[in-house]
Amino acid sequence: MKAVIIGGGVVGLSSAYYLKESGWDVTIIDKTDLSDSCSYGNLGMIVPSHFVPLAMPGMISQGIKWMFNSRSPFYVKPSLNVDLINWGLKFVKSATEKNVEQSAVPLRDINLLSKSLYETLAAKPGFDFGLEKKGIMMYFKTPKVEEEEIHLAHRAQSLGLDVEPLSKQQAQALEPAIDLDVLGAVHYRCDAHLYPNKLIAQLIEYLKSAGVKFQTNSVVEKIIRQGDVIKKVVTANGDFEADVVVMAAGSWLPQLTKMVGLSIPLMPGKGYSFMQNNPPKQLNIPSIFCEARVAVTPMNGGIRFGGTMEIAPVNSRVNMKRVEGIVNSIPKYFSNLQLNLPREKDVWYGFRPCTPDGVPYIGSSKKINNLFIAGGHAMSGLSLGPASGKLIAELVNGQHTSMDIKAFDPERFS
Repeated sequence: MKAVIIGGGVVGLSSAYYLKESGWDVTIIDKTDLSDSCSYGNLGMIVPSHFVPLAMPGMISQGIKWMFNSRSPFYVKPSLNVDLINWGLKFVKSATEKNVEQSAVPLRDINLLSKSLYETLAAKPGFDFGLEKKGIMMYFKTPKVEEEEIHLAHRAQSLGLDVEPLSKQQAQALEPAIDLDVLGAVHYRCDAHLYPNKLIAQLIEYLKSAGVKFQTNSVVEKIIRQGDVIKKVVTANGDFEADVVVMAAGSWLPQLTKMVGLSIPLMPGKGYSFMQNNPPKQLNIPSIFCEARVAVTPMNGGIRFGGTMEIAPVNSRVNMKRVEGIVNSIPKYFSNLQLNLPREKDVWYGFRPCTPDGVPYIGSSKKINNLFIAGGHAMSGLSLGPASGKLIAELVNGQHTSMDIKAFDPERFS
């Protein structure tokens, strides 16, 4: 039985891993050479703490304020693009307390499942991708955000997560090399992190040795559908017959689903990251600056900094004002860590695929019998990769899924 996976990021690779493990003949098709997928430049965080979706109350008013600041962490580029307008209307409708409440348990569960699968993978021969279970620190500087974060920490505790609010002094004791300029922090000890560059390279190497075929630099030109079944995926480099098709193409998912007559709303959110390879001060625990929406992770002997969410059609422009916003935020929280603005060529950018309600798409199509979709993971693609791949493999094999996936229905907006 042949499975064709479109997309070679961490979600596509994980789907291939679990499908191959269960006996499928797997081919991965990707339009790139796999050297720079969105999975490479992220902050490597595994985040059960992220049980609140992007579409939440207050995000609209906050987003409008941020739109007038070129260095702000969140930006929706005004455009007459029809897809953006439709996505925006659905986002506004989804930004409710009800959406937050309904999303919390499934987002917690899929992150915990992924963390467990990463632990299993890290114990396998040939895998050593720097998995560390030190948690993540959420730092805050203002009383208003302190109140919000402590409330969220209590909500996390009620969901059974290992979380502890910390005073500035308690946080400082965990980061002896860094001078903290904060009111306090919340330590999400349930979280973990890894080095994504190693993970992706090792997954690709493992899959190749296991017999998974890779068709790189191959743009999908057409998908041939007969009735309610996909028969073939057509690329410039050849045609690929398939018993099942898995679409895991990140921000390019809507173009693929349109080829088979499905409309799946999704917009790319551009994010930036860069490395400081020989930091004068070493960070111990990955961190998120709450007000600035900037993430910082110790990684491979250096520190990776990242942030911003720029909702707009795919483009290749690096907005150095947004990178400057990340750089300027660092000493406001870590007062003895001064950064120079990186050169544009040293800035990585990638497109996070964002659904209108902030919940990923993972499931089978009700309209096309052999189509499975895994996408829309926004900033949590790496965190949710293994769980998404395992759930897809379970669906393909007609098995009970490891968790309830109703919330992830890929056709919920149809």
